Amino acid sequence: MIPLLAVAGGASVANVYFAQPLLVTIGRDLGMAPALVGAVVTLTHVGYGLGLFLLVPLGDMKDRRRLIVTQLVLLAGALTVVSIAPTAALLLVGMAAVGLLAVVTQTLVVHAASLAPPARRGRVVGQVTGGVVIGILLARAVSGLLADLAGWRSVYLASAGLTALLALVLSRSLPRSPGGAAPPALGYGRLLRSTVDLFARERLLRVRALLGLLIFAAFSTLWSSVALPLSEAPHSLSHTAIGAFGLIGAVGALAAGAAGRLNDRGLSRWTTGAGLALLAVSWVPLAFTGSSLWALVVGVIVLDLAVQAVHVTNQTLIYALHPEAGGRLIGGYMIFYAIGSATGALAATSLYAAAGWGAVCVLGAGISVLAFLVWAHETRARPIPRDRYGKSSPERAGRSRG
Repeated sequence: MIPLLAVAGGASVANVYFAQPLLVTIGRDLGMAPALVGAVVTLTHVGYGLGLFLLVPLGDMKDRRRLIVTQLVLLAGALTVVSIAPTAALLLVGMAAVGLLAVVTQTLVVHAASLAPPARRGRVVGQVTGGVVIGILLARAVSGLLADLAGWRSVYLASAGLTALLALVLSRSLPRSPGGAAPPALGYGRLLRSTVDLFARERLLRVRALLGLLIFAAFSTLWSSVALPLSEAPHSLSHTAIGAFGLIGAVGALAAGAAGRLNDRGLSRWTTGAGLALLAVSWVPLAFTGSSLWALVVGVIVLDLAVQAVHVTNQTLIYALHPEAGGRLIGGYMIFYAIGSATGALAATSLYAAAGWGAVCVLGAGISVLAFLVWAHETRARPIPRDRYGKSSPERAGRSRG
C-alpha cells in the first residue's frame, strides 16, 4: 500500500509543477505579458494553499478513501479545462482549480502516516514523500518532453487521463478509513477553526511551519525561474533539456528516506540544521548557471537534498503531536509551504525580469540563511535534553518541541 500511495502522491503533486519549464511557451501562445506569466505558477500555489485549509482537514472526520477518489476525479476535470483553455483568463482559473484539488497529495501522506506504527512512521512518511519528490522532478522532465513533441496542452491532457486512472485504481484498492478521531458532532466550521487552535497551542508546529515557508520559498525561487536563463543565450535549451534538469534532483528522494530514518532515531534537530546549512551553500554554484551547466547540476542536487531532508523531518515531528488531528496538522503546515512557494515564484520571476539571474540567486541565498538563523535561534532557546551523565539523548531530542 505504501508504494501505491507514493505513486499517487507523486502523480498528483506533479500537476502543480508542470508549468514551470513551459512558462515561456504558454505566455507566447496565449499572448501573456512577461510579468503575468509568473501568475500561472503563483495562482496554482494559491489554490493549493486554499485546498490545504479547506479540504485536507476533512480527512480527520471523513472516509479518506472517498475523499481521495473524489478529489482525483475533480482534478482530472480541472486538468481537462486547462488543456483546452482558449484564453489566459480561463487558463488561470483552471490552474487555480488544479492547485486546489492537488492537495489530495497531503491526504495521501496523512493516510500513510496513520498506517505506520510510531517507531517506523518517519521512514514511511519519508517513503511517500520520496514518491512526491520524484513526481515533482519528473513533472518538469515529462512536461518538457511532451511540450516539444505535441505542444504544452498535451501535458495537461495526458495528466487528466492518468489522474482519472488513479482514481479508478484507488477506489478499488484503498481500505476504508473513518479518518481521524474528530468527534462526529464537530462541524466543518469548527473543524477549520481547530486548525488555528492547534497553531496557537503548539510551538513546534509554528516553528516548523515557518521553516517550511522559508525552505519552499527558496525551492520555488530556483524552480520557477531557472527555465528563463536556460531558454536564453548562451544555453538556448529546449523544453526537454530544461525539464531534464529536474531529474538531476532525484537524489532528493534519497534524502527524504534517509531523513525519515534519522528522525526515527531521534536526530531530527541535527538533520534540520545540516539541511538548512546545505540549502544556503547550494546557491553558490547556482550563481554560476549562466556560464556553467555543471554548476547548475551541483546546485540542484544540493538544494533538493536539503529541502527534502528538512521537509520530511517537519512532517514527521508535527504529525506526532496529535495523530488523531493529522489532516489538520499536515494541512496547516503545508499552507505555509504554499505561501512560501507562491511568494518565491512571484518574487523570482519579477526579479529576473528586473535584475537578472544574479539577483535571483541573492534572493534565494538570503531566504536560506534566514531559515538557518531561525533554526539556530530555536536551538539556543530550547537546547537538546541531556541525561544525568551529560550526554544528549537521541530519543528525547527527537521529541523535543523545537
